[in-house]
Amino acid sequence: MGKNKGAGYRCAECGYQVAKWVGRCPECHAWGSFEEAAGPRPQLTKIAEAAPSAPARPIADVDISTARARSTGVGELDRVLGGGIVAGAVVLLAGEPGVGKSTLLLEVGHRWAADGAGGPALYVTGEESAGQVRLRAERTGNVHDDLYLAAESDVGALAGHVDAVRPGLLIVDSVQTIGSPEVEGTPGGVTQVRSVTTALVALAKERGLPVLLVGHVTKDGAVAGPRVLEHLVDVVLHFEGDRHSTLRLVRGVKNRFGPADEVGCFELCDDGIAGVADPSGLFLNRRDAAVSGTAVTVVVEGKRPLLGEVQALVAGSSLASPRRAVNGLDSSRVSMVLAVLERRGRVRLSNADVYTATVGGMRVAEPAADLAAALAVASAARDVALPADMVVLGEVGLAGEVRRVPDVGRRLAEAARLGFTRALIPPDAGKVPSGVRALEVPDISTALGVLDGQGAEVIRLPSASGR
Repeated sequence: MGKNKGAGYRCAECGYQVAKWVGRCPECHAWGSFEEAAGPRPQLTKIAEAAPSAPARPIADVDISTARARSTGVGELDRVLGGGIVAGAVVLLAGEPGVGKSTLLLEVGHRWAADGAGGPALYVTGEESAGQVRLRAERTGNVHDDLYLAAESDVGALAGHVDAVRPGLLIVDSVQTIGSPEVEGTPGGVTQVRSVTTALVALAKERGLPVLLVGHVTKDGAVAGPRVLEHLVDVVLHFEGDRHSTLRLVRGVKNRFGPADEVGCFELCDDGIAGVADPSGLFLNRRDAAVSGTAVTVVVEGKRPLLGEVQALVAGSSLASPRRAVNGLDSSRVSMVLAVLERRGRVRLSNADVYTATVGGMRVAEPAADLAAALAVASAARDVALPADMVVLGEVGLAGEVRRVPDVGRRLAEAARLGFTRALIPPDAGKVPSGVRALEVPDISTALGVLDGQGAEVIRLPSASGR
């Protein structure tokens, strides 16, 4: 076995070859990616010359008018795309079933058609019948004469609809349900998905047609299909959301035309989906009285600072291995913070169950929330509350030091806008906006001193056990 064998089966993901078919690639660990190899390819000894399609020009003379972004009509989606969608761009929107992908793209198609300047929009569905999509369009108010609908599962028929309608925007829902009779395999398979996507990308580039593709995800949250699928398209977006919450996030993963780390916020309701221009308040649980085990932090998603609340609960445990439950935070970073708290901060947690979570379905992965998680756990363990008008920023190192994080001024400005007047920040964090009284904490011990009443006012709560 090896990569240089000439017969057998080849992995569609990494090119690894084996003599017999196997379910999982031993090289890249992809499942169901092996396909029969046609044999060794002859090595090219000389490249045949051909006439170029267009002469090479100095880069300053290249026309960029065709690469200008055009608004989709949905402001939060435009934010993630970098201002809008570019002619000829192929955008892949992936997400779990029922999260609202079809609802969002139906809204995009309606807004595009209603604008009128970019031509009609064509919505091709391979998962539902045309009648089902029409019913959803009526319920969400997305019926328009220039929004065309076709139910097809053949890529050739899809191209025929494009020739007939000549749309300014093409939406395909979803790429895993479209197949090509010229390629072996069933729709949704590795070979079929790669072939269909290649054909749609070629169609988009040839005609300057922007294409929005819906993609499925695996149980691990990755885009279903071959890895080359993400390389073929221009933009990859992930649609995230909790089934028990109406909040939805569109997160950029890859973008050839703009920032790849921007986030758009939406709210799913009975009559469709709507953008949320100011989502900070959705991730906070504002109270009149302070509560132990909570800390408010500010994370930056793309260019947008968002306030989020980290909650913790510490309860005694009789188990040999106490429970550690994490929801909405990076579990590996929380484990590190708990170890630093016990070793550097003298907060005893080895005999207690520790639960940590965020509010409102927010997912926080950046290190700037380390200090907030640490103080939330310490606050819960000591039953002492931080002030309700305080935000906490900082990355915690293994030596117990509190490290600087980027954009502290912008984070604190957003906190001040929402009524927070005090902040715990790392040393030398930069200029603090007016109206915010900041306390610099160089290490975790100094930060825990805030809970002990050293350096900042705290609110002590009566203990439930009377101690």
